[in-house]
Amino acid sequence: MQYVNLGRSGLLLLLTAQMLPVIDTSITNVALDSITQSLGTTSTQLELIVALYGVAFAVSLAVGSKLGDNHGRRRILQLGVFIFGLASLLCGISGSVNELLAARILQGAGAALIVPQILATLHVSLKGPARARAISLYGGIGGIAFIIGQMGGGWLVSADIAGLGWRNAFFINVPFCLLFLLLSRFYIPETSSEVSSRIDWPGSSILALMLCCLLFPMTLGPELQWPWYMQAMLVLVLPLGYLMRTAALMQQKRGLQPLVAPHLLKLPSIRFGSLIAVLFFTCWSGFMFCLAVTLQSGMGMAPWQSGNSFIALGISYFISACYAPKLIARYSMSTILLSGISLQIMGLIGLMATLYHYGHNADALIIAPATVFIGYGQALIVNTFYRVGMQDIKPNDAGAASAILSTLQQSTLALGPAVLGGFFLHMQQQNHGNYPQAMIGVLAMEVLMMSVLVIATIAKRRTLSVATAG
Repeated sequence: MQYVNLGRSGLLLLLTAQMLPVIDTSITNVALDSITQSLGTTSTQLELIVALYGVAFAVSLAVGSKLGDNHGRRRILQLGVFIFGLASLLCGISGSVNELLAARILQGAGAALIVPQILATLHVSLKGPARARAISLYGGIGGIAFIIGQMGGGWLVSADIAGLGWRNAFFINVPFCLLFLLLSRFYIPETSSEVSSRIDWPGSSILALMLCCLLFPMTLGPELQWPWYMQAMLVLVLPLGYLMRTAALMQQKRGLQPLVAPHLLKLPSIRFGSLIAVLFFTCWSGFMFCLAVTLQSGMGMAPWQSGNSFIALGISYFISACYAPKLIARYSMSTILLSGISLQIMGLIGLMATLYHYGHNADALIIAPATVFIGYGQALIVNTFYRVGMQDIKPNDAGAASAILSTLQQSTLALGPAVLGGFFLHMQQQNHGNYPQAMIGVLAMEVLMMSVLVIATIAKRRTLSVATAG
C-alpha cells in the first residue's frame, strides 16, 4: 500500500469535518423547542426533523464511500462539506416546516459524503503509531463534538443573536464549511482506490424505500390513528427485504458486489452486530431526542440549560472512549460489552428514579450522576460494535462488511426518534401530558431492550471471549 503524507494540520481538518455531522445532531436536539415556537411544529414533525437527516445519512453512506474510492476522497469530502454547508444555510433560512425537512434531507446526504472519506484517508495516509493515535482520536471525537453541540447550540439559541434564535444553530456551520474548503486542498492529500468499485443503485433504492416504510408509519401512525396505508407500508417492508435479497443474489452470481452481500448476513458476527445496532443505537438516538424534549417542553428549561444537562454525559463518554481501546486489549470482548450494557442500565434506572422523585423540579445537576453512567456505558458499547461485527470477516470482505454495519448503525440511529418518540407521545397521552412520567416509560422500555442485549451477549460469551483488540 502506498502511503501519502498527512500532517497535523490535515489531521485537524479531518477531525473538524468529522465533528460537523455529530455537532449538528446535538445542536438540533437543543433547538427543538425553539423551532416549535417559531414554526409551530407538532411532536411528529420534530421527530421527522431529526429522523429524516439520519435516513438520508444512512441511505447515502455506502454511495458516498464508493464515490470517494472511485473519484478521490478529498474531492468527495470537499463536495460533502459544500453540500452540508449549503444545506445548513437552507435550514437556517427555512420559512416553513416542509422547507426545513427538505434541507435536513440534503444535509444528511452531505454528511454521508463526509464521514466515509475521513476514516479511509486516515487509513491510507498514516501508518504505525501515528495511525493508531489518529484512529483513537477519531473514536473519541464524538464525545467532544457532542459536548460542543449541546453547549454551543444551547448558547446560540438562548443568546438569540440578531434575533435569529434557533436559526443560528444551523448558520454556525457555514463559516466552518467555508474555512474547510479553503484549507483542505493545501493540507489534505488526495487518495483513491486502485481498483474502481461499482455502486449498487438498485440496492440503495430498495434500502431507501424500506427505511421510509419503517420511518413514516412509526412517526405518523400514532398521530393518524394507524390508517390502512400506514399499516400497508409496514407490511411492505417484508417483500422489499425479500426483493433486496433476491437482487443481491443475482448480482453476486454475476460477480458484482451488492450493497448488502447475502453471504455476509449469514455470518454470526454480522448477525450479532446487527442485533447490537437494532437494540442499542435505536435506544441511543431515541433517548437523546426524548430527553431533550422533556427538559425543554416538559420542564421549561431554556436551550442553554438543556444543553448543560448533557455535559456530564458527554464528558464521561469521552473519557470512556479514550480508555476503551486499552480495556478491550486487556479483557475479552464479552466482558467489555457486558460492562458497557450494565453501566448503561444502571444509569437508565438511576435516571428513572431521579425523574420519579424530583419530577418537573429536576435540573442539570440532579440528573448528572445518572447520565455519567449512561455516557460511560455508551462509549464501551460503541467501541465494541465494529470489533464484534467484524470478528468473522475475511480481509477481502472488510469493506463490504464495514459498509453493512455503518449503514445499519445510521439506519437505527435515524429510526430511534421515530420509534421511541412515538412511544413517548403515547406515554405522554396516557399520563395526561406529564413529560417526566412519559420519559420514565421510555427509559423503562430502553432497560427492557438492553436486558435483551445482555441475554444475547451472555449466550454468545464463549464466541466473543476469543475476540480481542489485537
